[in-house]
This record gives sequence, C-alpha cells and structure tokens, in this order.
Amino acid sequence: MEAMPKKVDRHERRTLIADALMRVAARQGLEAVSLRHVAAEAGVSPGMVQHYFRTKDEMMAFAMAVVRERNQVRVTEAITRLGEEPPPRSVLRALIGAVLPLTEESRADGRVALAFLAYAAVRPDVAAGLSEDTRQLSAFVASLLPGPQPDERAAALLALMEGLGLYLLSGQYDVERALAALDAQLDVAFAPVGPPAR
Repeated sequence: MEAMPKKVDRHERRTLIADALMRVAARQGLEAVSLRHVAAEAGVSPGMVQHYFRTKDEMMAFAMAVVRERNQVRVTEAITRLGEEPPPRSVLRALIGAVLPLTEESRADGRVALAFLAYAAVRPDVAAGLSEDTRQLSAFVASLLPGPQPDERAAALLALMEGLGLYLLSGQYDVERALAALDAQLDVAFAPVGPPAR
C-alpha cells in the first residue's frame, strides 16, 4: 500500500520562509534580503520561495505579520500572568515590557520590525498596513490612562516605547535602564491629579 503524500501546510511553509527572512535581516540587514538568500537560509529552492511569495514586498509584509503575531502572544501571556482585573498601570507596563526587545527572541523580532519600518518609510503602499495597528494600539493605551487628554498621552507613551526599543537594539541602553525610564514615565502618567492651582 502506497503512503499518502504529506499535505503541505501553506501557512507553516510561509512561516518557515518568513523565519529565514528574519534571520537574514537580523544578521545582515534588509538590503541583503533577496529571494535567493532567503531560499538558501530556509534550505529550499528559490522557486519554492517564489511559489509562496511573488515579490519581496509580499515576503516582507508576511514576515512583519509573523513578528506582530509573536508580539501579540507575548503581550497576552504577560497580561494573563497579572491575574484577574489587574490595575491599568500594571497592564500598560506588561504590554510595553512585552513589546520591548528585552530578550534574545524579542531582540531578533525587534531588529526585523525596525528594518521593516525603514523599508516601509519609502514605500507608502507597504506602510499603509501599519496605520491601523498603530491606531488600535494607541486607542487601547488611551483607554487605560486616567485624566485628561488620554489620546495625546498614549501617543507620548508609544513614542517612548519606540525610542526605548531603538536604544535597546543599538546597545545604548541596557534592560535595567530602559525599564527604569519606562517606570518613571508610568509614574508620571498615573500620578494623582490634584485640584488646579489658585
């Protein structure tokens, strides 16, 4: 009796290729990413890569989606560890801490995300997909903040998160300094609002 041919999981194969792309990008930068280099890293033929991704933009967008999924898993796990009905400050700290490149795995993802942002900066069609993610994250952060002007303060917190991520990835800050800066800003964001001065 002949063995049944193994069914190929399309998402699994695309993720394998995206992982290879991320390793190439993390090691050599996005300019080194090509169908040929990614195929060699993944141990597959260039034709197979082209079967799943017609263009480099498609491959890049999928790799970024993989990074986004991993971040969502890290964020969900970090917030779940806080237990039932955690205070908003703890939720925000867990969220931002989970997104920051504080571990080897998240640093690798962070390098890809940074490279993708640089790639998207000169490709408006690629960048368009990022706006909705940013809007949703900003709205969620704003919903956790007390006091006036939550939207503006959420934007400031997300800008801090991005800046700390850059400093961590470039080695300018270590984990302790980045978390101290985050905690200082959260202290300001959640400081009690007193009555207006007379």
